[in-house]
Amino acid sequence: MPANKSKLSRIELGKYYIANMFLKAVIGGMRMLPYEKRIAAMGAIVRWLAPVVGYRTRVRRNLKLTCPDLSEAEVKRICRAVPDNAGRAIMEHFSSEGFIKRQTNAKISGPGVEAFDRAAAEGKPVMMITAHFGHYLAARVALQARSGKPIGCLYRRMANPYFNDMYVDAFYETGAPMFEQGRRGMVEMVRTLKSGGIIAIVSDLHAQGGEELTFFGKPAVTSVLNAELAIKYKAVLIPCYAVRQPNGIDFEIVLHDPVPHTDPKTMTQFTNDDLEAMVRQHMGQWFWIHRRWKSWRGLGVKPQDMP
Repeated sequence: MPANKSKLSRIELGKYYIANMFLKAVIGGMRMLPYEKRIAAMGAIVRWLAPVVGYRTRVRRNLKLTCPDLSEAEVKRICRAVPDNAGRAIMEHFSSEGFIKRQTNAKISGPGVEAFDRAAAEGKPVMMITAHFGHYLAARVALQARSGKPIGCLYRRMANPYFNDMYVDAFYETGAPMFEQGRRGMVEMVRTLKSGGIIAIVSDLHAQGGEELTFFGKPAVTSVLNAELAIKYKAVLIPCYAVRQPNGIDFEIVLHDPVPHTDPKTMTQFTNDDLEAMVRQHMGQWFWIHRRWKSWRGLGVKPQDMP
């Protein structure tokens, strides 16, 4: 949860301040490198840190739960690829000038492109449903350039109140509006949909208050709010993925067919299944570090059932 400075002790504030200074120094130092080298370097750093901070253990547990038949060689490959992709995405987030220049002309493909173009041209509300896969901001940059329209994004505040300012400022570098998770952000997001705007939302996190659906064949508590909004405001709901290319720098933006409007649970399970199919094609690009499968009020995977 985001920390409120007024509710923190001096010791807590001090810890956050020191952490903020360290992170700024690392990012600032990396930014002295040419764009391609800094992206690769941050990927290598996070890949090296992964076993130290427990990322590798989390990835292995999630894979053992959902894909127990994977070979040890494949598991090791994914354990290296996931933190590498995460590190690259972090540095891309704080390298807006090079990132925007690079991704503005990213290849855009898939059966959903025609639906996106048509909805944008007709001024219909569009919801791009994406995930912590590749780097979703690449899709925002490319699709804004293609449509000539802004794409609003929902974001969650960082726990560190000092670092959060830098984090949010970097988001705004790739476009506006930005909607902070919470009541006010929801109001602004709905206003955008009502006016026929385009928004992008990541939908692959455990969601308290959600429904028990499945992801990779396991119970996963998932928010159905996105589907509810799409139904209420007659928005075109398009699964969207930014697939990192073999050079580690470029992306292909893939749009799938719009999700048919039925009921919230059916639509949300559709997006879960769609993401799963995409992840299975690019196992190292999804953020397997997340605690995606966990319990909430009796729903989801119980702690004793985790590997």
